Amino acid sequence: MTIDLSGAHWFKSSYSSSGGDCVEAAHLGGGQVAVRDSTLGDAGPVVVFEASAWDSFNTAVRAGVFDLG
Repeated sequence: MTIDLSGAHWFKSSYSSSGGDCVEAAHLGGGQVAVRDSTLGDAGPVVVFEASAWDSFNTAVRAGVFDLG
């Protein structure tokens, strides 16, 4: 499946540091969310999630599920 990303409006989290090592996301049509490495931009790979999967991931992040400490 090929997804057209030419009109994607990429954004970084407000929690991103100024160091540049971040991910960017873009809301796509049909409720999908695209995610990429900001340091690679258009040259890097993109992972696309269904909205429900992205929401579940964000809920887990906020709950500290992935905290290393």
